[in-house]
Amino acid sequence: MKKIYYLSTCNTCSRIMEELDLPKDFQLQDIKTQPITKEQIEEMRNLTDSYESLFSKRARLYKELDLKNKSLTEDDYKKYILEHYTFLKRPVILIDNNIYIGNSKKIVEAAKKTLNE
Repeated sequence: MKKIYYLSTCNTCSRIMEELDLPKDFQLQDIKTQPITKEQIEEMRNLTDSYESLFSKRARLYKELDLKNKSLTEDDYKKYILEHYTFLKRPVILIDNNIYIGNSKKIVEAAKKTLNE
């Protein structure tokens, strides 16, 4: 599977997608207009080490809900991601059985390398 979960209003996501020069067979899912399903988050979780690794601690709601001062479980991370798109660290890129989470230069380069193999 080749898929990217992104936010169309996010300039960073747009820049990364342009930089990756995604092939036409890539599925694009704007998580604001097409919310993530339970099956999709579980699929992502199976490719990484935790729901926490998919969770964005930079989200405005994270600060507003004072979540940094709460002890969150894996179920909490999953619940928050499913409740509001802003909690998914973006973009999430799936290429076959590989997952690339976030927008760090290192992650984007690794995704690019896999795409060009």
